[in-house]
Amino acid sequence: MPKIKSVSGAKKRFKLTGSGRVKRARAFGNHILEHKSAKRGRRLRQMGMVHPSDLHQVKRMLLA
Repeated sequence: MPKIKSVSGAKKRFKLTGSGRVKRARAFGNHILEHKSAKRGRRLRQMGMVHPSDLHQVKRMLLA
């Protein structure tokens, strides 16, 4: 039986931490930034964590 490949899009979007959690970029930080506050822009640049309810699916995409 052949090995199953990881999802290419997931490899580009998520990073595993040492403790097994998954980092992700925040949405809404790419365009139409003029009406968003500078504080909000700084927050959007920071990495977020994948929600626990989505963790199983994301790990499966990365480790397949």
